[in-house]
Amino acid sequence: MLPSHNPELPITPLWSYNVTMPEIVETYKLADAKAHFSEIVQKAMLGESIIVTKENRPVVKIVAIKPAKRAPGTGKGVWMAPDFDAPLDDFAEYM
Repeated sequence: MLPSHNPELPITPLWSYNVTMPEIVETYKLADAKAHFSEIVQKAMLGESIIVTKENRPVVKIVAIKPAKRAPGTGKGVWMAPDFDAPLDDFAEYM
């Protein structure tokens, strides 16, 4: 026998198709997600959340395991030679 429910406690489902997620940037139908999978992965890697729907119901949320950190000033200490873009001597015959 199941225990009776306390009316003072709200009933919250463990999972539902009717989810509201305000952080969602884009939603793709399953077929479109399959066709643009590499693009979706790239967006997720940049920190976006992507929802894939099937029959107009959200079924999958794609997010990066750890979003890429892109903060100003993260390139400090990177050194580039003054002749970085100069043609290489090894390729002189191809120019």
